[in-house]
Amino acid sequence: MPSLTADLTLLVANAFEAAGLPPELGVVAVSNRPDLGQFQCNGALPAAKTARRKPRDIADDIVARLKDAPALSDLSVAGPGFINISVSDAEIARRVAALDDDPRSGVTPAAGETVVLDFGGPNVAKPMHVGHLRSSIIGDSLQRLFRFLGYRTVSDVHMGDWGLQMGMVISEIAIRYPDLPYFAEGAAGPFPTESPIGLDELEQLYPQASAACKADPERLEAARRATALLQSGHPGYTALWRHCMTVSKAAMERDFASLGVQFDLWKGEADVNDRIPGLVDRLKAEGVAIESQGALVIPVAEEDDTTEIPPLILLKSDGAVMYGSTDLATIADRQDAIAPDLALYVVDQRQHLHFEQVFRAARKAGIDGGMGLEHIGFGTMNGPDGKPFKTREGGVMKLQDLIRMTTDKARERMVEVGLDRESPSEEAPVATGGDVDETVARQVGLAALKYADLSNHRKTNYIFDLDRFTRFEGKTGPYLQYAVVRTGALLRKAAETGAAPGPLAPPTAVEREVMLTLLQFPDAIAAAHDGRSPDDICEHLYALAQAFSRFYSACHILSEPDPAVKASRLTVVKITRDQMALGLSLLGIDVPEHM
Repeated sequence: MPSLTADLTLLVANAFEAAGLPPELGVVAVSNRPDLGQFQCNGALPAAKTARRKPRDIADDIVARLKDAPALSDLSVAGPGFINISVSDAEIARRVAALDDDPRSGVTPAAGETVVLDFGGPNVAKPMHVGHLRSSIIGDSLQRLFRFLGYRTVSDVHMGDWGLQMGMVISEIAIRYPDLPYFAEGAAGPFPTESPIGLDELEQLYPQASAACKADPERLEAARRATALLQSGHPGYTALWRHCMTVSKAAMERDFASLGVQFDLWKGEADVNDRIPGLVDRLKAEGVAIESQGALVIPVAEEDDTTEIPPLILLKSDGAVMYGSTDLATIADRQDAIAPDLALYVVDQRQHLHFEQVFRAARKAGIDGGMGLEHIGFGTMNGPDGKPFKTREGGVMKLQDLIRMTTDKARERMVEVGLDRESPSEEAPVATGGDVDETVARQVGLAALKYADLSNHRKTNYIFDLDRFTRFEGKTGPYLQYAVVRTGALLRKAAETGAAPGPLAPPTAVEREVMLTLLQFPDAIAAAHDGRSPDDICEHLYALAQAFSRFYSACHILSEPDPAVKASRLTVVKITRDQMALGLSLLGIDVPEHM
C-alpha cells in the first residue's frame, strides 16, 4: 500500500496537471503548521513564476479541483499560496486498520536488486576499538533496511589482512622467536596446526612492531621484506599468516556478535591478491594504467572537477601493491561472483577522496560491470573535547571495553529508576532496589550506544555522552525500548481481563495524532533508504513514542468503560508496539520482554 503522503502527492499532482501546471509541483509533506492542516503543498509559489499568475490564485484553483476528493476533510490556503490539507477521520482509520497484523507496517518491498554492503573493516592482529563502532552500527542497520525492502543483500566484513601491517607482525614474531619452523631456511612445511601466538600477545605485537618501524629504518625495511615474501607465497610466512588470521577472526566474530552484527562474507584483501597481477597487466596493455615518476597510476581527473583529483596509484615505484589495486581487484571479484546492482562502502568520511579515485578508476577500466558504487561516509564519535573519543589515559578504547562500560552504566541507570525484575513495567517505574537482569542491562546498553549513533545523520560528528545516552527519558534508545515494553505490558494486562483489540472508533484529537504518525512510517523508511542514513527511522520512532505518550496520558485505555472504545484504543496500542519493535529491529536494537 502506498503511503498516505505518496497518495496525497499523487492526488495533488494530478490537480496541478489538470490546471496545466507541472505535476511535480504537487509534492505533499507533513505540515509544519498542524494548526492549519495535517499536510501542506507549497507548489503554487514556484508555479507562479512559469504561469505568470499570483500564487494564491493558483492555490485557490488547486483547492477547487480537490474539494470533492472523498479522502479529504478540509482544504485551505494560507499566506501567499500555501495549500493546507487535512484527511478525513474515516480515511485515517481505514489506513491504520490496514497496518494491523501487517508485518511490514505499510511498507511495500522494492524490486529485489542485489546490493553488496562493505563495512566493519577490522584489521588482523589489531583489537577492534571504538573506531570500528560507527561502520559496524551504520552498516548493519543499512543491511537490515535493504533486506527489509526486498533487496538481496550480501554483507562483507572486508578485513585488512594483507600488506605492510602483516609484514610488521611477521617480522616482529621472527625477532622474538627466531627458532620457529616458519623462519627456517628453505622451510616448506608441514607446519604446526596450532598458532604459536595467542590473541593477547598478537594484539600487543602490532603496535610494538609499528612503533619500532617508525623509529628504525632498518626495522621498517625488514617489515617490507617480510611483506614481499608473504605476497610472493613464502610457505612459512603464509602458514604464519593463516595462524594470525584464525586467531584474529575468532576475536572479530566475538566482538561483532557482542554488537549483534553478522556478515555473509568474511573476505579480506588477501582474497584478491592473485587477481592483481593479471589486472595490472591488462590495465597497462589497454593504456588505462600509465607510469608516473616510477609508479603505475590510473589518471582519474575529469574536466568538470572543481578540486584536484590525483591519480589512483596501483603500484609504487618499488612494485609494492597499494590499496587502490586491492580495492579494484575486489570490485572485479564481486562483479564475477555476485554481479551486484549496487555496492555500498560504509567507511569513514575522511576516506572519501580514496573511494572517489577507486570508483572512477573502476568505471574507466570497465571492471565495475555497471554496478552502482557509493561511499557511505560517516563522521567521528568524539569526546567532550570535540576530538575523536579516547580513554581517560588518552589511548584508543577497545570495543569490548566500551560495551562493558555502557552496560555498567545502563545497569546503574536501571537501578536508579527502579527498572529491575520486580518493577511493574506497565506503570511508571518505581525504585525498588531489586536485581537487574544482566541480559536486559546489556540490551539497554547496546540500545543506548546504537540509537545515540544512528539518530545523528551519518556524516555528522557527535559527542559521546554516556549519561545522556542511557537515560530513560528524552531522545534515547532506552526511552524507546521502554515505550515498547509498556505497550506490551498494556496488551498483556488487557488480555488478562478479557479485553482485546478491535475495530477502530472515530479518533479523538490525540488519537488522531498517533494514527497520523503511524502512517508516516513508510516515508521514514523511504527517506532512510534514499539518504542511506538510518536517522530518519530514529526520528520517526521518537516522534511516535512521544505521540503515544500523549495518547497514553490523555486517554483511558484499560479503565475505559465503553468496550468499543477500549477495543479501538487497544488496536492503536498494538499497532504502535508492532511498528516500534519493527523500527528498532531495523536499527539493530533488541527489545526486552520485560524491564
